[in-house]
Amino acid sequence: MKKIFLYTLVTCALGLALGTLAASGLYWWASKDLPSFTRINDYQPPLVTTVYARDGQVLGHFYREKRFLVSHKDMPELVKRAFLAAEDDSFYEHDGVDPKAIFRAFIKNMRAGSIRQGGSTITQQIIKRLLLSSEKSYERKIKEAILAFRLERYLTKDEILTIYLNEIYLGAGAYGVEAAARTYFGKHVSELSVAEAAVLAGLPQAPSKYNPLRAPGSAKARQRYVLGRMHELGWITQEQYDTAIKAPLVYKSMEDPSWKRGAWYLEEVRRQLISYLSEDNMRKLGIELPRYGEDAVYEAGLQVYTAVDLDYQDAAEKSLRAGLEASSKRRGWQGPIQSIEPDMMGDFLQQQEVIPALLTDKKWIQVLVTKVEKSGADVRFGDMIGRIPVATMHWCRKPNPKVATDYVPAIKDARRVVKVGDVVWASVDVPERLKETWEPSLLTEKDVVPLALQQHPNVQGAVVSMDPHTGDVLALVGGYSFAESQFNRATQAKRQPGSAFKPIVYSTAIDNGYTPASIVLDAPIVYTDQSTSKVWRPENFEGIFYGPTLLRTALVKSRNLCTIRVAKALGIPKVVERAKAMGLEGPFPYDLSVSLGSVAVSPINLTEAYTTFANGGEWVKGRLIKSVKDAWGDDIISIETKRTQGMEPETSYIMSTLLKEVVQDGTGWRLKVLKRPIGGKTGTTNDEKDAWFVGVTPYLVTTAYVGFDQLTPMGKWETGSRAASPVVRDYLQQVINDYPEEDFEMPAGVIQVRIDAGSGRVASAYSGKSYFLPFKQGTQPTIMQGERLTREQQDPVESGEDLLKQMF
Repeated sequence: MKKIFLYTLVTCALGLALGTLAASGLYWWASKDLPSFTRINDYQPPLVTTVYARDGQVLGHFYREKRFLVSHKDMPELVKRAFLAAEDDSFYEHDGVDPKAIFRAFIKNMRAGSIRQGGSTITQQIIKRLLLSSEKSYERKIKEAILAFRLERYLTKDEILTIYLNEIYLGAGAYGVEAAARTYFGKHVSELSVAEAAVLAGLPQAPSKYNPLRAPGSAKARQRYVLGRMHELGWITQEQYDTAIKAPLVYKSMEDPSWKRGAWYLEEVRRQLISYLSEDNMRKLGIELPRYGEDAVYEAGLQVYTAVDLDYQDAAEKSLRAGLEASSKRRGWQGPIQSIEPDMMGDFLQQQEVIPALLTDKKWIQVLVTKVEKSGADVRFGDMIGRIPVATMHWCRKPNPKVATDYVPAIKDARRVVKVGDVVWASVDVPERLKETWEPSLLTEKDVVPLALQQHPNVQGAVVSMDPHTGDVLALVGGYSFAESQFNRATQAKRQPGSAFKPIVYSTAIDNGYTPASIVLDAPIVYTDQSTSKVWRPENFEGIFYGPTLLRTALVKSRNLCTIRVAKALGIPKVVERAKAMGLEGPFPYDLSVSLGSVAVSPINLTEAYTTFANGGEWVKGRLIKSVKDAWGDDIISIETKRTQGMEPETSYIMSTLLKEVVQDGTGWRLKVLKRPIGGKTGTTNDEKDAWFVGVTPYLVTTAYVGFDQLTPMGKWETGSRAASPVVRDYLQQVINDYPEEDFEMPAGVIQVRIDAGSGRVASAYSGKSYFLPFKQGTQPTIMQGERLTREQQDPVESGEDLLKQMF
């Protein structure tokens, strides 16, 4: 008996030793090429970057994986319990591996003859997702168990659970519980009910199978299972269980604002972020990031705070669209979108989905012409009918860029414009008497919707509006439709500013012996480029020469020849130096054409330059991004206002006053309706290829640009005054009441003198027209109009007689 007992004992000991040796060998074999799990401690998954407007509204998101980071303390307890009930109810008891779960899975797999169930804990699932492949093999399971056991000694349970709930894929492109809450319920995870949390907790096993948006029945069945487990475990009461089972599930996704409101602004923020966060730039700033450039923008979960005011952005987009549509109509009718044969008209209408409730006043829709007569056209769209009167087609002349629309008779016969089968744009055109009672949701198929013929413009444009004190870019629009073209003309396009450059020339003159009352000659000039031998004969826009002219009037009336003479007298190097001092980027050739705006600039750069006139001589760099924080809310970069002195405050004030004269008495007259102290300057290039207007107030500087992407004449009289200034006017009409009425502040070194409009002398009783103009102290005229000059007082620069002699 003793021998048997001893034999048995030795056998057991030997078996135990062999088992231990085998286990040790298996452990050594499985762990010899294990990846390091320590990087999980520095958990940095791909996260959504969120861009905020200045008032905290979300402008948009950038991401590769839709995941929002949520800390453990911000995760509701019932959400955590729901996932534990579904995936690993003994999570807080085991050491990373649950032997009971593994045994149960082993038995089921043996019966099935293949690996059907893994028995993985949440810790193991993290290991599999972050460190190992998803291959189903016993080797991978052993490695997974070893790493899970190690990880449990490296991180706390709460840290592991937090990583899991942020990492897990839950279907429909949603990673983590916050993204899933937004995707399926339109809520933040902190707002989920028990019923909703149970739906999400049921997804990890099979995200596609239980996707509530596609398979609500399967999702509900899985929810019942999760709620049952929570009740069995005592984590919810019977009352909570009953309430959750009966609670209706309303599935809806949280709207993603990206690329909708303020798409142009968001895209420019994206471009600038990639540049700011480049590895080279961050190294220069002494900032170390786990990701740089595009990877940081799309994966780092940044919080980006911008300067955009979404109401201003909406106003700018609306104003530019209206301006481009009006410009397009002045060129005439481009023709229908397409023409459909009679046998295909029914198919076209069936494919149109028209919701009557959306047919608000001014809403654009595509319509099919079904009947045309002299007085107008009958149209169909979907099941609805409409009427386009010929009165809304008055602008539909045959395009001719050499003839202004003003000289072409209005169209009075609709048959000259459209025919049956034409598909055209039209807008809902509610008569004034019906505007207050118009209720589109009550429309039926028998109602005739009043419409106006419209045209999608092919001309483009841009708007930039900036706070001249902070540099905050409050609105930025880069074209007519972001959906059709993402090229941002506000920042990426460079075009000649034409006469919008002239204030740079005249500000240089003010600092070099000229005053607003100086007399300059408006007469023909011929210039030969010595390097190319080309002869240049510039003209005024009107083709008229006005002779001796006040410098004030030369700017206000935008006289080319006066400007060239002033620039020639100053020397182009001085003008170029001033342009650079005001932040214009160039490059600038040293020839006289520079004075008329021949050097291409971007709208945002020209806006920056004009802040000099609104900001006491300092120009301000435009700022779209104010600050960037990481996913945990720690500061990465803060972009401060950058100011640079471009000219003396006295010169800045004199120029801002002259720019106000442009609005009151010159080419910017369309802005007089604002009844505010506002300055501005138009710009038009040869053959009306580019049209500009920059509006200047003490609180806003706004630039509008209009032109074709390819250098093409826009048509007779499509000038900065006609094509661009209405855009700024319409924009300011929507936002200007946010500011108290304020004029430019006059510095101590400036005095005001009333000047005779003809001679530039001090106005007297003999003066006809006169102007109240600013001067630097000591430069103001002292001789009164009508007073006889002594030989010593005579100044050839101010002598009208000598200037006239120069003309002949």
